[in-house]
Amino acid sequence: VQLQASGGGLVQAGDSLSLSCTASGRTPRSYAMGWFRQAPGKEREFVAAIGWTGRSTSYLDSVKGRFTISRDNAKNTGYLRMTRLTSADTAVYYCAAKVGYYAGDYQGENEYDYWGQGTQVTVSS
Repeated sequence: VQLQASGGGLVQAGDSLSLSCTASGRTPRSYAMGWFRQAPGKEREFVAAIGWTGRSTSYLDSVKGRFTISRDNAKNTGYLRMTRLTSADTAVYYCAAKVGYYAGDYQGENEYDYWGQGTQVTVSS
């Protein structure tokens, strides 16, 4: 399974940005999806997760109300809509997939089976 993250870029504080993550190759029949990020000099952290059906989601506290995770299983694509961005959101964003019929509760890196290559999000203040 290959995951391709895209949509990153340079934006100003207060702007919005949408990331996409498309799965290809031997795509599993079902999988949960997560987004993580890594800022310079910091460890990678959980941002958001969504279960296979899309009904279950979870978020990092600091992004609740600003970020929305969603997915379109027909397109094998997950999304992260980010609004009211701040400089604290600057990071490389990674998508990940956890194979199986799971809910969106998984926030640990080691719980995911496949990772995308990352897309840079830079927020200028």
